[in-house]
Amino acid sequence: MIGIELRVRNRVLGVKSKRCKEIMPDQIPNPVPNPPSISSSASPGTPATTQRGPTINIGDEFGTAKRNLPPVKILLLTTAAILIVVGIASFFQRAKPQGAGSLDNVTAVDLPGQNAVLAALTFSLRNSGEKALWVHNIEGKLVTASGESSGEAVSAVDFDRYYQAFPALKANAQTPLSPEDKLQPGQEVKRTVMVSFPVNLDAFNQRRSVSVVVQPYDQPVAVVLTK
Repeated sequence: MIGIELRVRNRVLGVKSKRCKEIMPDQIPNPVPNPPSISSSASPGTPATTQRGPTINIGDEFGTAKRNLPPVKILLLTTAAILIVVGIASFFQRAKPQGAGSLDNVTAVDLPGQNAVLAALTFSLRNSGEKALWVHNIEGKLVTASGESSGEAVSAVDFDRYYQAFPALKANAQTPLSPEDKLQPGQEVKRTVMVSFPVNLDAFNQRRSVSVVVQPYDQPVAVVLTK
């Protein structure tokens, strides 16, 4: 009995072993083949790959004068127009004298032994500005054939003394104009100043022009009255 059981067991084990051998190869998956490597450079004889799609020009990524600026003709016309506008604005906004008027009377006498004359200049002065005109400085200017000369106005306190020494100076004379005098907007006055010029009386009488120059405070342009 024991011998018969051993033979049956061995036969059964042989059948199972055979079945396992038949089943195992089917359960093991086939290995996946490695993908072919892509070479960085094409092998000889392989046709070159044609690039497709839009291309980028690196020069277009950066601004250039040709691409960003308008035509030269338009630039020149625009620049010229701007210069014209600036010139017109500067012309109308340029500094102007705060006052105006006229030089009405000129009387001069020879100063003995000094080769000079003392001139009494009578004038009309009007404040044409929008604020008070404060007189800062006064001088006279003379232009003759030999050149130009100027001198500061004589102090108003000396007028009476000069009138006594030279009575001719008092003809048509008005109240002296002095530094620190003030004219209100729109106000007009008649005043006289005396100025000494380093020329003789003949040269003064043959002058080309004589002027009174009134320089107000806080004004870049003086008021010049010429005759």
